[in-house]
Amino acid sequence: MSDPPGARPSPCVKRCRLTPEGTHCQGCGRSLDEIGRWTRMDEAERKAVWQRLAREGKAEPTRA
Repeated sequence: MSDPPGARPSPCVKRCRLTPEGTHCQGCGRSLDEIGRWTRMDEAERKAVWQRLAREGKAEPTRA
């Protein structure tokens, strides 16, 4: 499913693989909950995810 027009894009980098603990995607760094809820998140929630990913060094600077 794609993002609505004008919405913050998904952090997905198409390298989906779970961490050994099974809690996050190794590709984009999102939690399973964040991945599952992404299309239902409002812009503030998406921004918060992008900010966390940037702090953790997982976000591409041009997309955060």
